[in-house]
Amino acid sequence: MEIKIYTDVNEFYGDVHGIMAAREEQNVIPLGNIIIGREGKDKTGWRDPANWFMATVTSGAGVILTAVMTPPHNITLYETDNLENDEALASLIKGIRETDYEIPGVMTEKVLAQRFAKAWSEARGVKHRVHKDMRIYELLKVNPDIPAIGTLRLVRESDMSFLPYWREGFNSDCFGDTPSVKADPESYRYLIENKMLYVLEDNGMAVSMALMNRAMNTVCGVGGVYTPPYFRGKGYASSCVAGVSRLILERGFTKCVLYTDLANPTSNSIYQKIGYKPICDSLEIKFEA
Repeated sequence: MEIKIYTDVNEFYGDVHGIMAAREEQNVIPLGNIIIGREGKDKTGWRDPANWFMATVTSGAGVILTAVMTPPHNITLYETDNLENDEALASLIKGIRETDYEIPGVMTEKVLAQRFAKAWSEARGVKHRVHKDMRIYELLKVNPDIPAIGTLRLVRESDMSFLPYWREGFNSDCFGDTPSVKADPESYRYLIENKMLYVLEDNGMAVSMALMNRAMNTVCGVGGVYTPPYFRGKGYASSCVAGVSRLILERGFTKCVLYTDLANPTSNSIYQKIGYKPICDSLEIKFEA
């Protein structure tokens, strides 16, 4: 086994893109991040690949394990064709320990996440805990029976009156973060400038939102789904996600992909009614001293 740690995102992209693209729907987050880093259009925050950890483990058969971490976020992993290889995992852990990188956690396919967490905890003498139990869904066709409510539109500058509060409400619901609207508006305006975020309006009032993210060859992700508490239970989230999913398919992508928290049965039920089918379970595991 041979580990290679990269400093050039273009070289890393060249070595792993084809391998990870064979399962785009499973690799929508790490592969999408690599594409963002290679394009280099935006290097704010975690998007600057100069700060990333990028590595492959190879054997005579080629790349068998890929790892990428965009600090401060968790490390993400992919075993080529989902073939388990504990020797490759051990080589990766040894290579990481020879760097200055700290690993806050791992987020990847469930079994791989568990194996990495166990091995990393033993190697570093730390504890680990499951932070989030997730499922990855894909959609090929939107259920035509989902009622279209209101009007779907791109978020715009005038929406800055509520967008920061909605984004922090989403972060609170999804990640358990304490809501804290940033004084610096650029992180919110980024979504406007890059035409990623869509808002559903009903009777002229914004009621729900969802975004397109990490566009790849055949797959595009859906995320950031949020409806303020006082608008919930009215079908707005279903209509918004269905509308964004239709737009993705109309633009030539063959699949839409999204992550759900299995602790939230409501969202899982909504997405399946829209037409999303489960393809893979994923874990986010945190490490603690």
